[in-house]
Amino acid sequence: MYLDKIVAHKQLEIAELKQKTSIDELRQSEFYNRKCYSLKANLLSSNSGIISEFKRRSPSKGFIKEGAQVANIVPGYEQSGASGISVLADNEFFAGSPADVCEARSLVKTPILFKEFVIDEFQIHLAKASGADVVLLIAAILTPTQVKQFAQVAHSLGLETLLELHSPAEVGHICTEVDLVGINNRNLKTFEVDLQASIDLCHQIPDSFVKVSESGISNPQTVKELRAQGFRGFLMGENFMKTEQPAQTLKEFIENLK
Repeated sequence: MYLDKIVAHKQLEIAELKQKTSIDELRQSEFYNRKCYSLKANLLSSNSGIISEFKRRSPSKGFIKEGAQVANIVPGYEQSGASGISVLADNEFFAGSPADVCEARSLVKTPILFKEFVIDEFQIHLAKASGADVVLLIAAILTPTQVKQFAQVAHSLGLETLLELHSPAEVGHICTEVDLVGINNRNLKTFEVDLQASIDLCHQIPDSFVKVSESGISNPQTVKELRAQGFRGFLMGENFMKTEQPAQTLKEFIENLK
C-alpha cells in the first residue's frame, strides 16, 4: 500500500526533523509572520478554479519531469491564470521539498498549497515558515479529532486548510474548522484514478464548503461537468507537468474553458 509506506516513512522523517529544528527556529523565517493569501476567496471568484501543481514525480509513475525547477514553471503558472499553486513538499516519494515552497513563495503572489502528508502539528508550522497559504489534511491518515485540531492550529497561524476525502466513510472528518473540502479521484492505496468518485461524493459535502476535485483531470470538458456538479476548484499536476511547457499548457487549458 503506497499510503501506508508513505506514512511510515513520514513518521521517521518528522521525528528526525524535530530533533534538528524547533518551532521557535521556524518562527524566525522571513515568511512566518506574513499575511496569507486566500485560496478559498480565489476559487470563489474564479471562472476556472484551476490549482496547478508543481510535481517532479509520483510514487506510482516515477519521474514526470525530473530536474524540474520551480523558477522555470511556477511564475508561468501565475501568469497563465492559476487560481492557486500546489507545491509538493515531500522528498522521498515526490522529489519535492519545503525549499521548493519557499522558492515558489518568493516568486509569486498566488495562494500556495503545502502539498504534504501532514501527521504532526510541526508540519503546519513548517508550512507557515515555508510561505504557504493552505495546508493539505488527508482524512485517510488522520482521525476526525486530528483534523479539527490541525485545522485550528492552521487558523491560528493564518493558514487555510484543504481536507482531502477519498470515500463516503471519511465524510465524518468534515468539521467547521476546515475551509475547503477536496475529493481525490486517485485511490491513495492503489493509485488508480476514478473521476466518478468526485461526482458520487460531491453531494454528501455541505454546500457551505468550497469543493475541490483532485487528480486525474485532463480535459476542459471534465472541469465544466464537475463545475456543474458544484465544484469550484480543480487540482491538476501531471496534466501540465508532463508537457514541455507546463505554464503554456495551463494557459491553453484555461482558454478552452471559456
